[in-house]
Amino acid sequence: MGVGILLLGHLATFLWDILPTPSRGIEFLLVSEVNDSRSGGQGERGRAAPNGASSASPGVSGVEAPIFAAEPEERGGIPLAAWGVAALIAVVIVGALVSYGWKKPVPAPSTLLPADAYAASLPLTQFEMSESANLTGGKLTYLDGHIGNTGDRTVDAVTVQAVFQNDIELAPQIYTVPLTLIRMKEPYIDTEPVRAAPLKPGDDREFRLTFETVPENWNQQMPEVRVVHAELR
Repeated sequence: MGVGILLLGHLATFLWDILPTPSRGIEFLLVSEVNDSRSGGQGERGRAAPNGASSASPGVSGVEAPIFAAEPEERGGIPLAAWGVAALIAVVIVGALVSYGWKKPVPAPSTLLPADAYAASLPLTQFEMSESANLTGGKLTYLDGHIGNTGDRTVDAVTVQAVFQNDIELAPQIYTVPLTLIRMKEPYIDTEPVRAAPLKPGDDREFRLTFETVPENWNQQMPEVRVVHAELR
């Protein structure tokens, strides 16, 4: 909502700048007319008519032109172009707000979720943990294992929760991460999403979970891993 208010403020400023201000135009017209009439009158008085003739032209009254000219015809309403620009900006603002509301990322839950209904058909076994440094100097923690599909459905994606316990009677740290399959192990371990190679009934594949951080108070015991979501077909 803060983004929408900011955009509406910019729209109001833009309209204030582009819309005509009649009072300023009239003021400029009056001052210019006064200056023109004064300079014209002085020029006429400074030139004497030859042979004593009157300086007034035939058929022209000697009365000086009025200082205030007739007010020009006012063009009512806001220019069509201004309405078009305002409508376009309003559409962009509404579209941005709708897009922001629909695409706002949902943070991974930090509470324990119930197991997926198909979780019993996706056994996780042979856990191993390892660590490595990343390019920014930090540390990545990996949990590798095997996942089988003992059911009768093909699995396109798997999300798991890993529960890291501690020994100081605090609530455990829970991480919700996607399960990726190990595509190759030499010369380095490379992974791919389950969707790239779906788990068919009877498959048994190696997987990897990646954690960018782990709790400082983790008790260094193997975390509990459970399947909380599976996309099936």
